[in-house]
Amino acid sequence: MTSTIAQLNRVSYHYPGATAPSLREVDLAIEPGLTLVAGSSGGGKSTLLRLFNGLVPQFHGGRISGRAVVAGLDPLRTPIPRLATRVGLVFQDVETQSVYGSVEREVAFGLENLGVPRDEMLVRLDEALAELDIEHLRGRRLSTLSGGERQLVQLAAVLALRPQLVALDEPTSQLDPEGAAAVLAACLKAADGGRAVVVAEHRLETLLPRAGRLLTVEGGRVTEGKRDVEGRYVSAGELSGARGPWRSEPGHGVVADGSRPRYRARPGSAADAGWELRDVAAGPAGVAILEGVSLTSDPGEVVAVVGPNGSGKTTLLRTLAGLLPALAGTVRRPPGRTAYLPQNPGALLHLPTLRAEVELTINRTGSDESPDEMIGAFGLLAMADRYPRDLSSGERQRAALAATLAGAPTLVLLDEPTRGMDLAARQSLRAAVRGLAARGSAVVVATHDTALVADLADRTVEVRNGRAVDLPAPEPTA
Repeated sequence: MTSTIAQLNRVSYHYPGATAPSLREVDLAIEPGLTLVAGSSGGGKSTLLRLFNGLVPQFHGGRISGRAVVAGLDPLRTPIPRLATRVGLVFQDVETQSVYGSVEREVAFGLENLGVPRDEMLVRLDEALAELDIEHLRGRRLSTLSGGERQLVQLAAVLALRPQLVALDEPTSQLDPEGAAAVLAACLKAADGGRAVVVAEHRLETLLPRAGRLLTVEGGRVTEGKRDVEGRYVSAGELSGARGPWRSEPGHGVVADGSRPRYRARPGSAADAGWELRDVAAGPAGVAILEGVSLTSDPGEVVAVVGPNGSGKTTLLRTLAGLLPALAGTVRRPPGRTAYLPQNPGALLHLPTLRAEVELTINRTGSDESPDEMIGAFGLLAMADRYPRDLSSGERQRAALAATLAGAPTLVLLDEPTRGMDLAARQSLRAAVRGLAARGSAVVVATHDTALVADLADRTVEVRNGRAVDLPAPEPTA
């Protein structure tokens, strides 16, 4: 008989000040193996994962009822440091999880706190880095890593502790196919080794075929997925809209299900361009990651930037935004406001309400648009008067987009904008980007989301090996 690693009995939870519960009467048993958790943004997925390691309610506060046992401990009362030895959690916002500045120290941090002998610590460190194929990052500073690379480092730090339950919140949202494959392989290895692995995801196409179990969390209620006669999971809502499998064709950019992105004609000259990079070298701390980059774009053109984790996509966007001075070459932006969405949306949200965040952008730009119109476009009108940092990760992403895209920017730079987004939120993003492009805004999107590329991109730029080049436009399909 399979042993139960986590057991929840009639658990309900309210965040501080919330009128509605984020978890409602949850009865759930988690056993060894891979469990996939799906559901819309704000439905309660992250809350469920944070309950496993005691952050809910011990860190977040609020009201909780019911009983829970995880890895033999009570997560409602057991000190979080003790729980961390048996339950590992990788946040969606990994930027908030880092402690040390270097990869090696970050992965070893938990082991040091447990007093693991140095020789064993080095063995576990080597093992965790190798399991995710990131040994090459060992000597790097975290500040020089891409968001996807940091996600892999935090997962390595959790795996090094050898917990009984591993919970991952949107682990593939910023990863290239190789990184996503490494995470999946690590999850399967941990599950095969007798651990419980619980993964909350919106991108289901890779994990779903390998999951032993599917849970859907909506409105705080947890329901069990079911299999059809062919053994495939069937679930309502997000699963019915899941798309895939995604693939790429060498030399032809990224495509989805055989469809191809739309491409506009290249600009006739630099004078016609919405923005331009000419012979640009760029990189943090004076070290060039990109060299000899020459690109140009029309107003109203949507350019997708793709490439492996750590290749320089974020560096390209930050240089184009003026946040990172070019080490060589010329950067030209169109007149007007440049809007930049970083990978960590929380970095943009500091005011007491979402409405105040959007109003600030509108007032600074002199626009006469209504803040509620932009908030409503992202499905957040009911949350307009809430503190943005109290929203779920997916809701914070939409909140940051609403605050960023208000005020009619002429250049829009979005770094992994679909991170943590459900299907409805992705549709809102597509509509907003198309609307901005129709009004003449130049849009640049750095992403691993191949569906977004296929739906939005007029042109695709690949960043790889220090270069950024246009991918050839595919031949029209018959």
